[in-house]
Amino acid sequence: MTIEATIDGQLVRWRDSKRYLWIMGAIIPLIPLAMWGLYAWTGSTLSWFFGPFFVFVLIPLFDLLAGLDPNNPPDEVIEALEEDRYYRWITYAFIPMQLVGLIWGAYLLGGGTLPGIEDPLTVVQKVGLATGLGMVAGIGINTAHELGHKKEQMERWFARVALAQTFYGHFYIEHNRGHHVRVATPPDPASARLGETVWEFFPRTMWGSLKSAWGLEKKRLDRRGVSPWSLKSDLMNAWMFSVVLWGGLMIAFGWEIFPYLVVQAILGIALLESVNYLEHYGMKRELLDSGRYERPNPSHSWNSNNIGTNVLLYHLQRHSDHHANPTRRYQALRDFKEAPALPTGYAGMIVLSWVPAIWRSVMDHRVLDHFDGDVSRANLHPRTTQKYLARYGSGSVKEEAA
Repeated sequence: MTIEATIDGQLVRWRDSKRYLWIMGAIIPLIPLAMWGLYAWTGSTLSWFFGPFFVFVLIPLFDLLAGLDPNNPPDEVIEALEEDRYYRWITYAFIPMQLVGLIWGAYLLGGGTLPGIEDPLTVVQKVGLATGLGMVAGIGINTAHELGHKKEQMERWFARVALAQTFYGHFYIEHNRGHHVRVATPPDPASARLGETVWEFFPRTMWGSLKSAWGLEKKRLDRRGVSPWSLKSDLMNAWMFSVVLWGGLMIAFGWEIFPYLVVQAILGIALLESVNYLEHYGMKRELLDSGRYERPNPSHSWNSNNIGTNVLLYHLQRHSDHHANPTRRYQALRDFKEAPALPTGYAGMIVLSWVPAIWRSVMDHRVLDHFDGDVSRANLHPRTTQKYLARYGSGSVKEEAA
């Protein structure tokens, strides 16, 4: 389908080459059902671990095979492109399918059987199923991210529903009102520092984001004279969504599913925070003489145009434009040539981050190149600050080498 817009009497046409690929993002919640089919076909317990295989093997391969798509929609068609409701329905479809997949998975975790699954799942098979539910939950948080930035009340409500599976409802507050204000600065818990491993980042960002969300919401409610424990709190509301969802599942399928709900929630959160780790690694906005940081610009976010991950994460990899225009819909996000680029898509980069030595060998020199060799301009991890400054100093690495 071609998007058309008339500007100053001139007709501008543009075709979204990924228009029908976006549907792939909406079928992610079917991963648990795919496990059922694989198990019925093969009888192998490995079938129940299809979720992480899909995310960490198949998606990176898809990225490599499909290549890059750096094409941007012309400015003239962006408004018309955003008004095309086809794109909205793709994100809307994710939410009910996510809930169906979770309920279906909880049924099997509680000892249910189906054609091709004649006996209740073993503990190992249940763990595998929980990993698949966790992959869906993590991508569901990304869907909540897309919807939570929008102005329509229904989309914001959908965002809360998507976050309920992981008990991570505070993300809705911290991301919109915290991260987008402090992005690429040392105080931001969701911006990874140069030299910080992903394993160090996880506890810092999870605790820091929760603490920040509580502080932001308490400040808002204090101005209204409302207790932060009130149901008028967006935090309390978000957590109540999770209490109702998890409670309903345990009433329906038994308390024994609780450990597996915890496993899938932890994995979903880890998937989200792994993406956060990639997005601003080492990036730092300049601190101005006024004591404020410069405005975010495309140079403060790592980007990627790998098609595979982009269509599954709704252009999240065009992260610079998202920070410049938070309410802009995913289909209209643009690539910026001045934005630093990752060597591959998010899915492949997450795998690299698991081994800090490999991650540093791939990413640290890119951060240094981005700052023209001046490591003092990067967002340095306190543990590694002296080591990096001693090794590289605050001058240009190229000049020193010369």
